[in-house]
Amino acid sequence: MAWVEKDHDDYLVSTPLLCTGLPTSRPVTVSPPFLFNCHPLSIFTPLIPHGMCHAVLHSRNICLICFPDGCRDLIPCEDSGALCVQACSPSFHGEISFVCEDRRWRMFTDACANLDVQSLFQVVSEGHIAGGHFPFAVPGKPMHGKPADGAKYFGADDHGRSNCQADFSCIIPDILSSPAIPGNIADIVELLKKISLMLSESVNRGKMQSYSKIANHILNSSVISNWAFVKDRNASSTLLDSVNLFAGKLLLRNGSENIQEHFISTKGFSLHRNASGKSFDFSMELNKTNSVSGRVLIPEEELQKLPETSKAISIAFPTLGAIIEASRPDPVSVNGMVLSVSLPEELQHILLTFEKVNKLENVGAQCVGWHSTERRWDNKACKMKSDNISSVVCMCKHRRRTFRSFSILMSPALLRNAVLDYITCVGLGLSIFSLILCLTVEMAVWHHVTRTEITYMRHFCLVNIATSLLIADILFIVAAVVHSTALNYRLCVAATFFLHLFYLALFFWMFTLGLLILYGLLLVFFKITRSVFVVTAFIIGYGCPLVISILTVSITEPKNGYLRSGACWLNWYETKALLAFAVPALSIVAVNLAVVVVVVVKTPRPSIGESCKSRDLSNMIRISKNVALLTPLLGLTWGFGLATVVDSHSLAFHITFSLLNAFQVNSASLGIDNGKDHLHQFTNTGNSHLGIKGGSM
Repeated sequence: MAWVEKDHDDYLVSTPLLCTGLPTSRPVTVSPPFLFNCHPLSIFTPLIPHGMCHAVLHSRNICLICFPDGCRDLIPCEDSGALCVQACSPSFHGEISFVCEDRRWRMFTDACANLDVQSLFQVVSEGHIAGGHFPFAVPGKPMHGKPADGAKYFGADDHGRSNCQADFSCIIPDILSSPAIPGNIADIVELLKKISLMLSESVNRGKMQSYSKIANHILNSSVISNWAFVKDRNASSTLLDSVNLFAGKLLLRNGSENIQEHFISTKGFSLHRNASGKSFDFSMELNKTNSVSGRVLIPEEELQKLPETSKAISIAFPTLGAIIEASRPDPVSVNGMVLSVSLPEELQHILLTFEKVNKLENVGAQCVGWHSTERRWDNKACKMKSDNISSVVCMCKHRRRTFRSFSILMSPALLRNAVLDYITCVGLGLSIFSLILCLTVEMAVWHHVTRTEITYMRHFCLVNIATSLLIADILFIVAAVVHSTALNYRLCVAATFFLHLFYLALFFWMFTLGLLILYGLLLVFFKITRSVFVVTAFIIGYGCPLVISILTVSITEPKNGYLRSGACWLNWYETKALLAFAVPALSIVAVNLAVVVVVVVKTPRPSIGESCKSRDLSNMIRISKNVALLTPLLGLTWGFGLATVVDSHSLAFHITFSLLNAFQVNSASLGIDNGKDHLHQFTNTGNSHLGIKGGSM
């Protein structure tokens, strides 16, 4: 960012300026024309004398400089993923960071703020916190307000001070008058968190009203897009936990309470053991044109579990689902309001009714609970009772430590179909059976089929391919069981690691088999010994996968980015850990595809005495048999997964991909048992050391 002080009516600088005093060892020449005091927030304030400019340089790039028609790149971004950090306008504290994507700077986070939440919290906490010092001040972090600034919120008299401590109302005007920009949103979330942790005793109606007004300011539908640039990606989850904690301690007047804001509503009432079912009904504004409703019902049979009179609190958030979606990269979207409940521990099951925001017929719904410790939506918390075009009824488990907030999801990009699940289950069962049968047959006939060097090498590869896939299939079931039960995190990490390892081993052994075929076809006069092959094959087949798997878990797990949300498998949206599987697998598929092309070219031609039509037909049959056998053995069916990436909504692509891979091993086994002559046919002519036509496989 470059600023130049205006010294006359002309906003343009006509001569180049030399920017000095930058955080770099070299000066930067700024060429005209550019506009003085350009800022992403369009806040123009003279900064430094004419003839000088100020910029923040990072990764050899200055993000932006301002021209008459807007802000442009001063030095175009070149390295994808490079970050550029810039200071905020003098009236704000914090910084803005940009990331280089597609050779353009894109805003990544915006921490510019003009609120002093530390002073605001000090105002409401005096009298509650002994010692008079600010309990949340971070060592080394500057205070942006003046020491005496707190007095302006309540005046000098003790009466004003006590009133502020009673209901927090004295800080409301400053917060509501501040813009709900990403930096202020983050600070307000931090303020609400501190109030919930330190000042949540005896939460009366006045405190809850003030708390709701503050939360409502950053829950407004007009500022949802700003949440995408909040530096802390878990800020929305922190806000939800803070509101639940604070509202859960609300004191009820005359057995009930109702506190309503546009984008947050809190209700509470007393519970009695002999009462009939109790319910909370909400109807709230979603935006200027739409509204949404929800209902929380505590069944009568649950109320019978109460040992004494207690209370129930429920909070409705019509926009929080969209805010969570905006601040997280998950491929799901919330299709209703978020409903939170605070109940006695004895009450563990509740019925929730959600009105759908998107009422299209082809949009499915999924009942979910927000896992507060893992900060993700979890479908194990709820079961769907009914689903129609306009609403969904869910039966959910209430747990104070984990599940207190619930909603419904729609996942247009995440294809779910009973046919796919059926194909996977049947194919997995047949795959395991066929692999066990294949290995059993290999053990029985091993000495008969490995008499020559080349047959030994070939069967050695086939046995390791079958073993790797069998272990991977078993681990696939283990990972599914671990995830569908308690989701023990460490066990899930272990299952994912070994699943990643053995799926990679499968591909690298198919790669080894492809190299062996090329060796037999192209290197006719080069002989490799059995011991050298075994060592080389083990290094490729198990050594490479082990290195990749260890590097993946060691790099991503310390940042909690190894596992994907809601499954025991590699993460994609946060850390792209899945690339550690996809890149090697697809690269091997590409290499093996080239091997098949070589095989087709090298396929022996029919004898000269045959007619033209007979030669063409015979040649086509030979090529077809070779391709049909090698396609499953070399894993070429996995390449069809690219089609599901290109069009993730196509059910036909997903079913085809599931069929091809679920029955890959069965096709390979049939090829081994019934088509053994075909593999020898394309390796017979001029390559006698690879196999003998008609010989045993």
